[in-house]
Amino acid sequence: MVLVHGYLAGGFAAKDKCITKPEDMPGLQTRAAGKAFEQMLAGAGASIASMASSEVYNAMQSGVLDAVNTSSSSFVSYRIYEQVACYTPAGEYALWFMYQPLLMNKAKFDSLTEEQQKALLAASEKAQAFYLEEAKKEDAVSAEVFRENGVEIAEMSAADFDAWRTLAKETSYKAFVEETPNGQQLLDLALSVE
Repeated sequence: MVLVHGYLAGGFAAKDKCITKPEDMPGLQTRAAGKAFEQMLAGAGASIASMASSEVYNAMQSGVLDAVNTSSSSFVSYRIYEQVACYTPAGEYALWFMYQPLLMNKAKFDSLTEEQQKALLAASEKAQAFYLEEAKKEDAVSAEVFRENGVEIAEMSAADFDAWRTLAKETSYKAFVEETPNGQQLLDLALSVE
């Protein structure tokens, strides 16, 4: 069972230009964080290079990559700011989120006393609020680190976000529905989350 729902956000960084909308992607050799993002970015005209986050710095330094999509924390911890001209952090609008819940075995939870279950659920509620607050701080800190290192900061607009979502419907959403049992039902549930 899920005790704490947690999400880490991410954004884009590129060597030579800012990325805020699909029209910014054609011709870029890009590392995306996950299959669905690879499908969407390829649909926008990018070439995809699959690699671990730990390999991005060297790939950008050697010219193998022009752009990257990853988490705010990875951008900072791997010092990607040393290799790029522009960073589009998670802000008011963000496309990329990594779900990182805190899980507990349901049978073990059920074996706890009612008092223990209530205490655990109350603590989980506090932990979830803390997680969200800290994740937002991480996004803000990443933008500040890039800014301090002379990297231009770009902001995604509502229109940019809508353009990405339109592209996703034609690419990654479509593939998910076709490849996944009950795919449309699951996609509808995911999209219903505010």
